[in-house]
Amino acid sequence: MSEFEKIKNEILNCSFCEEKFGFTPHPIFWGQHNSKIVQISQAPSNNVHLSNKPFTDMSGRTLKYEWYKISDEEFYDTSNFYISALAHCYPGKDKNGNDKAPPKCCYEKWIKKELKLVNNEIYIIIGAKAAKMFFPNKDFEELVFRNNVLNEKLTIVLPHPSPLNKKWIKDHPKFISERIIEIRNILKEILKD
Repeated sequence: MSEFEKIKNEILNCSFCEEKFGFTPHPIFWGQHNSKIVQISQAPSNNVHLSNKPFTDMSGRTLKYEWYKISDEEFYDTSNFYISALAHCYPGKDKNGNDKAPPKCCYEKWIKKELKLVNNEIYIIIGAKAAKMFFPNKDFEELVFRNNVLNEKLTIVLPHPSPLNKKWIKDHPKFISERIIEIRNILKEILKD
C-alpha cells in the first residue's frame, strides 16, 4: 500500500473528535496523489456530511457554477481536484446555530501530511479561516487580490462562497468584475492540460 493510500485510509477511519462533537464523525476524502488542483476550505457542511461529497451545498453551487464556471464532471474528477479542508468532518453547530470552527487538531494531524503527498500544480485556499492557517500574518483582502505562493506553487485565495459571505462580496465588487475572471482563466488553462 502506498503512503498516499495509507493516509487516505487513516483519514476515512478517523474518529478522534467523536467525544468532542457528540455524534459520529464522517470524514470526507476526495482526490488522488496526482490531482492538478489542491483546494482547501474550512470544514464540510452538514449537507456534505450527509452526502459524503464535498461542496454539495449552496456554497458549492456558487463556487462551481458561478465562480469557476465548470461542470460537476470537471469538479469531481479526482485527476482535477483534490478537495480537502482544515477539518475533514462536519464539526456540528454552536449554541447560536452557526457551524462550529474546525478543530485545530485535524489540521495538525492530517493536512500537513496530505500536502506532502499530492503532486499538484496549484493550491486554492477558500475562506479567511483557511487563509489564516497558511498565511498567518497576511491581510486577507491582499491575499485574495494577488497570486500567492505556498510550497513553491501558485496559490489562489478565495473568499468563502457561502451565502453568509454576501457582504464581503458586495464590499469588494472587483472580486466578481475582475479577480474571479483572472482565476477562472488560470483554472481553464490547468484543466485543459
